[in-house]
Amino acid sequence: MLATPAADPFQEPRSARLTAWGNALLAGAASPDDAATAVLGHDDSHRVTGLPGDADGELHALTWAMGRLRVMGVKGLRLALPAAGHPLGLTGPAAFNAAALVAGEAVLAVGAPIGFVPEVTEFGPAGDRSATVLWRCSAVGDGPPADVPSLDEAERELAEGLRQATVLLARLDVAGAGPEALRALEAYRRRGHDELLAPGYPPRAVRVLQSARQVGALLSIAAGGHGAAVSASEMAARREVLAPLERTARRAQTAAYNALVDEERR
Repeated sequence: MLATPAADPFQEPRSARLTAWGNALLAGAASPDDAATAVLGHDDSHRVTGLPGDADGELHALTWAMGRLRVMGVKGLRLALPAAGHPLGLTGPAAFNAAALVAGEAVLAVGAPIGFVPEVTEFGPAGDRSATVLWRCSAVGDGPPADVPSLDEAERELAEGLRQATVLLARLDVAGAGPEALRALEAYRRRGHDELLAPGYPPRAVRVLQSARQVGALLSIAAGGHGAAVSASEMAARREVLAPLERTARRAQTAAYNALVDEERR
């Protein structure tokens, strides 16, 4: 089943920010304060619980928890972006995978068998929402993460995926929605991007992430039915055609965020 595209394809998952800036911190390319500020984003607070040796319910600030990870021998972090039927980046056990699937994201440590799943609590009136994030730590398997490609593989898949997405938009919008879809994509571009990844990442990883986000924008446009009226059966057919591209974009996004640790090991 095709995962529902994000309302904003350029919005960075919280686990992605933690992976990128946690890796920069562990590599010595970012200070603890800069990393914590970047991970916080627009949220009110982030806390970590469940670290090995913690008492039940013990909470830690993000900067303290990252220092603790370094002492535990953690060398880096990996992003997981699972969806139904596709445990992308996960290593088990079943309970951790289930929690990550509900969240749609998780972070796995390199060098210690632990992982983190964010629990987000939102509050405030519509239009002025705030959020707090609790990162729950638990044990994970030590096998290879599921289905994460190399940057080489991701770049090749994205090039073909972007070509297919562009062709499909033109074919599926027979009543002139092609130009409207392009206008929507240009609107995404005009909004600008936050700084991609974090200090220390290779330029190729940034390029792969940019392409993945562009494919994500095209998918959102196609799923939104820009242009002429689209029937329910036509939308179902469109989702089926676009499902492989959604998977390609998530795989590439994961490869980009994991590049600082995975490409070095390769």
